[in-house]
Amino acid sequence: MPRTLKPAFARAAWRRAAAAAAAGAILASLGACSSRDTQEAVDSPAPSQDPIVFEDQRGETVTLEAPAQKIASAVIPAPAIIAAVDGSWDRIVGINQSLLDANKVGIISKAFPAALTTSVIADSSFEPNMEEIIKLAPDVVIQWGDMGTEVTEPIEQAGIPTVGLRYGTQEDLETWITMFGKIIGKEARAQEILDRMHTEAAAVTERVAALGKEQKTRGLSLSYTDEALSVSNGTDYSKFVFDTAGLTMVSENTEAQDGIVSPEQIIAWDPEVIFLSAFGQATPADVYADARLADVSAVKNKRVYRSPLGFYRWQVPCAESPLFWNWVAALAYPGEYEVDLRAMMEEHEQFTYNYAVTPEDIDLVLRTDINNDSAHYADLFGG
Repeated sequence: MPRTLKPAFARAAWRRAAAAAAAGAILASLGACSSRDTQEAVDSPAPSQDPIVFEDQRGETVTLEAPAQKIASAVIPAPAIIAAVDGSWDRIVGINQSLLDANKVGIISKAFPAALTTSVIADSSFEPNMEEIIKLAPDVVIQWGDMGTEVTEPIEQAGIPTVGLRYGTQEDLETWITMFGKIIGKEARAQEILDRMHTEAAAVTERVAALGKEQKTRGLSLSYTDEALSVSNGTDYSKFVFDTAGLTMVSENTEAQDGIVSPEQIIAWDPEVIFLSAFGQATPADVYADARLADVSAVKNKRVYRSPLGFYRWQVPCAESPLFWNWVAALAYPGEYEVDLRAMMEEHEQFTYNYAVTPEDIDLVLRTDINNDSAHYADLFGG
């Protein structure tokens, strides 16, 4: 079931000032004031806007004098979520190198060409490039709040408001959306995104429950390389996804360091479906060719799928998470869980990013080029 975000931040009261010329015109038309009164109304300053004050995920108070027009983010997923709340990339002036790399292979650059030329303010170490940040003069910088003060203090010492974040859960995602709505002055839009997210999470769970399955499909979220097999456990976002989409996470209780497990462990778990990370380069064909995993049900039945990359990678909390929940459920219960994902993508991306996806875009996001050889994929998601 969807998790409801508790109202963690006070909502600022916005005050709108009429333009001075309009005020003068109204007064004159009413004939209720002298010319001196009218002139005083024209000359008087407009009411000031209340500062935006909220608490970030470090528990630190952040104050902005006005909605941010220029935002820099060392946090990799944040800009795509900010763009969803804003409906544009216009406020994003600085990003992480890892996000710039992802933008080159996803569809975000088609909707927002500037996503390919945005300045880089940090790399995978998240250490802020202060020279670049100062040059960009952002109104606020988004940074990790749980990686130590060495990544936040240089920004704060430069006098730039800094928002510290943490990540990984549905609650974190919803907190981000709410927070970003405050930062850019679009709280109503942020709440609309959250309302849709809650509605879709409930709908996915209800559709799976209606299938009346006595046994849930056994699923595994896997990062696969030649050097290591790394799995998600019950602390990962995959657990929320599997719960929402009605799967059993076979690796829920693993405590392996960095999630690294042996092929024998995966054989023992015997997942029926495997979802590969979109952060790596592995394809289902790579897994099928691995003789060590030949006895795993998902491999024998060719039910291994690479997770989609849309405006961002779907497998982690993002603005496209409702699409991912449906993608997972459809592959867990092929032919039973009914959803027209391509039509859903058209509607969702139009609402979220003000972008009309093409059939070619959808194929790219869903990675039909590498997934169509796996069981059911072309039937479920083919154009």
